Amino acid sequence: MDQRKLYRAVEAIASQRLNLDEVDMLIETLNQIVKSESIDVNGGRIWKLNSETGYYQLLYQTGNVREIEQNFKINVRNYPLFDLLSKERTIVGRETDEILQQKGIMKFSASGVGDKVKIDDKQYYEYLLALNKDDIDDDFRIMLSIIATSITSQIKQRRYRERAKVFKADLDKGRELQKSILPQHEFSFHSYEMFGVTDPAEIVGGDFYDYLEIGDEDERVGIVVGDAASKGVSASAEAMYISGAVRMASSFEIKIGPLMKRTNQLVNKIFADDRFASLFYGELSTDRSGLFLYSNAGHNPPIFVKKDTNDIKRLEPTGPVLGPAPHSKYTIDSINFEPGDALLIFSDGVTDSANSKFESYGEERLIETFQKHKHLTPKEIVYAILDDVVKYSKNGEYNDDKTLVVIKKNG
Repeated sequence: MDQRKLYRAVEAIASQRLNLDEVDMLIETLNQIVKSESIDVNGGRIWKLNSETGYYQLLYQTGNVREIEQNFKINVRNYPLFDLLSKERTIVGRETDEILQQKGIMKFSASGVGDKVKIDDKQYYEYLLALNKDDIDDDFRIMLSIIATSITSQIKQRRYRERAKVFKADLDKGRELQKSILPQHEFSFHSYEMFGVTDPAEIVGGDFYDYLEIGDEDERVGIVVGDAASKGVSASAEAMYISGAVRMASSFEIKIGPLMKRTNQLVNKIFADDRFASLFYGELSTDRSGLFLYSNAGHNPPIFVKKDTNDIKRLEPTGPVLGPAPHSKYTIDSINFEPGDALLIFSDGVTDSANSKFESYGEERLIETFQKHKHLTPKEIVYAILDDVVKYSKNGEYNDDKTLVVIKKNG
């Protein structure tokens, strides 16, 4: 029989029984293989390894085979052929075990199925599939190996699907948790209006933003935008940790410099050496001059645009990214808002978004779009920029988490 056709035939048999539990699926698959005229075997057995005891136990037997009592066991340590099976996967030959010879088994033909399990520093297959045929030769060994490979593939696909269900459920929970931690898009503070949005590249992402009300008298508000390295689940976990740490620190009304220093030390201590994050933190107050104090830990420089002149100022980093260097220092800088001025804080997923030619959206295009729409509300500005980025990169290959926060002083 053509080897590819054999593989597909066994695959078809096994895949139709994925609604059964794993052992029942193996049993029913063996039954159908024995019944199949095209596969041409006349009997078979399934053995299952108990990793705790180190014994293979007879699980099922069918067809033209010498009956062995149910649950018969063989110790892997006392049967050298199991070591050969682990190495070769499929073996055929004359039986040498005296107990099995006494039971009328003079030939063996077996192949490993499933994953390997470690026992005494050696690896053994979870299941053994033994098939019986009148002529046990090298062609039969190849056929048996293909059958075992096909069944193993179906077992693994089955497990992947089960893991995917659990993983998807966990991701859904993670997404809901992340959504619950992120603030409402819109936020007002005296004469300032803010709007933020995060668009993760995957179900969950490494970008985050937050608005932190500081003090009992509505005197200050902190604005946080961060970007954990990479994306997906691990970046999401880091982002949620950092967001929570900054929120907790702000509740103690720690000054900006010590807050940044302490957050950096925590990231260095908690996360692996290959993990880091950028973070922008700024504070508005009721100060009449429109004072905005900030510290930038390696984050993309936010863009500050003046209403009257259209001039641009970039809020450059005042310290390194969080994580790699635990003793880093972070300085404080400032700008002053006048009525109509706007500040755009963004993550690099915005500027790095690329078109089909692998050309990045870029900071210059972002500035132009921002200046063009600066007269709009923060919400309208954010969606105008995001819409332009999405249109620019709709046929592109690169996609990363995108976050935009706009702060605008009314007047």
